Amino acid sequence: MKTNRRSFLKSSALAATAIALPAASWARAAGANGDIRVAVIGFNGRGKDHIEGFRKLKGVRLVALCDVDKKVLAAQAQKLKDEGNEVQTFTDVRKLLESGEIDAVSIATPNHWHALMAIWACQHGKDVYVEKPVSHNVWEGRQIVRAARRHNRIVQTGTQSRSNPGLQEAIAWLHSGGLGEVKLARGLCYKPRQSIGRAAGPQPLPDSVDYDLWCGPSAKTELLRKNLHYDWHWVFETGNGDVGNQGIHQMDIARWALRQNALSPRIISVGGRLGYRDDGNTPNTQFVLHDYPDAPMIFEVRGLPRGKEFQSAALWSKNMPDYKGASIGVVVDCAGGSMVIPSYDSATAYDEKGNLMRQFKGGGDHYANFIKAVRSRNRGELNADIEQGHLSSALCHTGNISHRLGRTDDVDGIRDHLAFSPAAKETFDRMVGHLAANGVDLDRSPLTLGAMLDMDPTTERFIGNDRADALLRRGYRYPFVVPEKV
Repeated sequence: MKTNRRSFLKSSALAATAIALPAASWARAAGANGDIRVAVIGFNGRGKDHIEGFRKLKGVRLVALCDVDKKVLAAQAQKLKDEGNEVQTFTDVRKLLESGEIDAVSIATPNHWHALMAIWACQHGKDVYVEKPVSHNVWEGRQIVRAARRHNRIVQTGTQSRSNPGLQEAIAWLHSGGLGEVKLARGLCYKPRQSIGRAAGPQPLPDSVDYDLWCGPSAKTELLRKNLHYDWHWVFETGNGDVGNQGIHQMDIARWALRQNALSPRIISVGGRLGYRDDGNTPNTQFVLHDYPDAPMIFEVRGLPRGKEFQSAALWSKNMPDYKGASIGVVVDCAGGSMVIPSYDSATAYDEKGNLMRQFKGGGDHYANFIKAVRSRNRGELNADIEQGHLSSALCHTGNISHRLGRTDDVDGIRDHLAFSPAAKETFDRMVGHLAANGVDLDRSPLTLGAMLDMDPTTERFIGNDRADALLRRGYRYPFVVPEKV
């Protein structure tokens, strides 16, 4: 539906009232035996798992769905109806949030909508489960934390590894000194990413999509890529590349292993979009160094396969590189060996000679953890409270800021620039080798050496860098504006 000024002002007044009133006056307090009524927002991808995850929980009722694509919305609502679960449907999240028949919302929209929806939901007295990354930029992530605290809302981040007993046990063992002092945590996103193609000018929009609502806080421009859905990940206006898409999971685990609860004081990125030319502008090859003083964190993205001979639709996804046995995972190097975390729920510890020491395995239920905290009203029970989600998301964003402020350079120049960090130099040399195997000529298609950024983790602002500070937030499109006062 289209939003005029009158309806916006009505919605804004409602939000202002929500800010002024105690949270309890907005949402029914679910008693020990009361059902928690949940709405899922956005389910053309990850949101389908939200629907099934909440439906299977005892004492939880899925009561509403919201999606700007009427075709997607109608199909999912009919599927649920056929299964005996009739729900209300909405295309505009603002109308959904006005309902007094919803206790909690679960957000799985494109990244550029996450923060605004979460903040609006908190203002309307709803508890929130919000997918990763929780924000599109650093500032709005912190605004969600502020909104959650001010309105006493339970807000869970969709980093489900935090609820898996296998990883909980592995990280606790690591923290207890099982492998000695932690020296380096390395996150890996070696995930197949083929070209999204090049559109010959503006593309037609799906008739079923309310494009004004789809764009929301982002600029409303013509569609200049072939696919509206999913490929938004690879455009900075709406997505955060694979650092923010897949990589936040591994960035979160790596930060957990390092016991870091603040942003890193120094950041640099190296990377680019290489191996093909398409309509994406986020890196498909990248590494980010978060130079924590106790032990650094490195995060790597590789979207190309092991070599050029595997660059076909049939072979690409089956021939991705790995590092110490992990392709999408985390490797923690310690004084007494290393821990390889190749999945969301398992880990293996090796001694310094590579001998197997210990294995950890076990999955949990992140949705159930959220509902438990919704019932108790104790955010301390959350395995992935919104502040943890904000910090891990912000590490993705600051890495991308370094990239966006960078300049192209040759291999020797970049290597010299990384002389301060042996780990970064080693990572860079492996990156160069991987690109060579894929036939990338770095003289003709040079890498981008990101800006070296110094940050004050307390203020979450950069030191002496106004250009970088300007990228900590975005300009918002009226009326989809993340508020200054939440």
